[in-house]
Amino acid sequence: MTSISRSRLAVFTVLAVLMAATRLNHFGMVPDASWAVFAIGGFYLAGSVRWAFPALMVLAVAVDYVVISGTGTSFWNHYCVSPGYWMLLPAHFALWAAGAGLRRFGQDKPLRQLAGLAPALLLGVAVCHLFAQGGFYWLSDVVANPSVAGWAKNYADWFMPYLGTTALYVGLAVVVHALVGLVRRASAASSGNLAG
Repeated sequence: MTSISRSRLAVFTVLAVLMAATRLNHFGMVPDASWAVFAIGGFYLAGSVRWAFPALMVLAVAVDYVVISGTGTSFWNHYCVSPGYWMLLPAHFALWAAGAGLRRFGQDKPLRQLAGLAPALLLGVAVCHLFAQGGFYWLSDVVANPSVAGWAKNYADWFMPYLGTTALYVGLAVVVHALVGLVRRASAASSGNLAG
């Protein structure tokens, strides 16, 4: 196994564990990291989209299945699992695309990537929320009398909490990324000094 595939597998594993651990209780003390996981995955695993994105989607659905079934409710009869539930596929891919786009935007230019992070994240979350919230609002039977005004209010009410949570986890990923970079540079410098 090459170092690239080992590092990708390590990143995937960390993201999968983070999503599973936080998605188990969407509104618990530790907020759901799913949206951030897809954005971070797009950044680090863009070249592995064919296996990594579907695997994370399967994990998200599996966690939802376990949580819903654990309440004694049939997965297919739960109010969240309407035809709108399947809009999570393009919703999460919007975040993946935001991460992948950011990676390409500043290839080998970390300061450029950092400058592009906020707009990429804002756009990714806005489009993700459009699909996720819009799918639920318009395609489920939970909303008795859907209207454009009702949809817009619902979108606005939930946008900032989702953006904040996603930004929190992405911000933590930026800090970890910077720390790993420092450790690698220090290690390389130390190895160079030993070789000389």
